[in-house]
Formats: sequence, structure tokens, C-alpha cells
Amino acid sequence: MADLNPATLFPAVAEIAAAAGQMALSRWRTDFRRWEKEPGSPVCEVDLDVDRMLMARLSALLPDAGWLSEETADAPDRLSRRRVWVVDPIDGTRDYIRGREGWAVSVALVEDGRPVLAFLDAPARKERWSATLGRGAWRNGVRLTAGDRSDLTGARVPADALPRSDRDFVAVHKPNSIALRMAMVAADEADLVATLRWGNEWDIAAAALIATESGAAATDAHGQPLIFNKSRPQAFGVLVAAPGLHAAAVTRLEGRAVAAR
Repeated sequence: MADLNPATLFPAVAEIAAAAGQMALSRWRTDFRRWEKEPGSPVCEVDLDVDRMLMARLSALLPDAGWLSEETADAPDRLSRRRVWVVDPIDGTRDYIRGREGWAVSVALVEDGRPVLAFLDAPARKERWSATLGRGAWRNGVRLTAGDRSDLTGARVPADALPRSDRDFVAVHKPNSIALRMAMVAADEADLVATLRWGNEWDIAAAALIATESGAAATDAHGQPLIFNKSRPQAFGVLVAAPGLHAAAVTRLEGRAVAAR
């Protein structure tokens, strides 16, 4: 497969992600079918419709790329592809179904295991996030720079409530979409986001690039690099933080991460 400058794809993928966002927005707060794939894992017919549209258009744009999406049966041939689209048609489906704004279309192009192009389209919030490897991260045309906090005390964390052990943090608004919570660190609207459970690559691929291109650190829960397009497309947790907080956050959470794993 020939070398590719991901920046050359940026306009076309931006347009496709925006079209997917508008497609989801047009059905938001309307009557649509919804169900649970398994207990605690909601899905709706709009997830599937947006997924089909994205697969058709992104695959036509880059026919040699593989495909990994929450709403498509996994095809092992992606493992032989240097490049793969990693997609969540609606990240934050729970908020989408409830008529809340904390959802986004997430699209990433992964090359040799790392994201090189990323988009989060969050039309209910009037936000379009993007990043290209080596070219920075942006929201609505404004370049993003992660914060410079170096003290965990007072760190802003998107959370409904904080556990007793983390009462020195400051809770801020928490969208259901993990991708949007990660992006909040990129925008210096949060200082730390962490999960301590197995999660799927499609939830975090786009937001991981947006975070790192803003200067934030993005790893798994143990502080190890995030690698994408694995045979088991999951990572144990995600830890996104302002660069001056990341090492301290890894240390603070390591015991909990080991216990949870």
C-alpha cells in the first residue's frame, strides 16, 4: 500500500463526518427504535443507519482500508490492512436516546496501529473536533492546547459524582460520550479523564489523537501506549490528562487499575 499523507484526506473525511452528524441530528429527539444489545448497552436504529452511511462513503474514499466499527460485525481481514477506519457512529448513545447533547459521531483513520486522522462531530453541541497527526487539534476552527496543571489537587474531572478517595478533584459536566470527555482535556475544559475497565477501540481512537495533538497525554489505565487495530480491539481503560498530571495520575490509579483488571 502506497504512502499516504492523511492531510490530503482531511476535507473529504470532514465532510463525511459532518454529514453523518447531520443525519443523526435529524433523527435526534424523534421516535425511533431502540433496544439493548446486552444489559446496559443501548443501541438504536439511528446507530445502524449512520454506520451504513459511514461505511459506504469512507470505504469508497479509501478502498484499501479495513473497517472496525461498534455497529458492524468484525471482519478479521482488517488485521492484514495497514490502514483501517475505526468508527463509532454515535458515541454516547445513552445521551442520544435520552435527548441529551452529550453524543458525537467518531471517525478515525488508523495507520500502522496509531490514529493519523480524527473527527468528532457533535452537532447537538454545535461542535466539530478534528486532528491530523503532526498538525494539531482543532474545535470549530480554534486550535486546542491542553492545560498546564501540575497538581492533582483541584484537577477538573468530568463526573456525576466523585468517590471519597478523589474528593480533592473538582467535578465538571460529564457528557455520556467518552470521546467528548477525552476531548475536554484537549480543550482545557478538564484536566483528567480515566476509566478502569476494558473499553473498545472505536470509543477512543479519534479522541486519543485529538488529545495528543493538543499536547495532552493519552494512554491506557496503566500508562502504556494505546495501540489500535489489534486482534482483540480493546484497551484496559484510558487515561487522558494534562501533560504535567499524567505520571501522578498513573501512580494514583495503579492500585485501583490492578484490582479492577
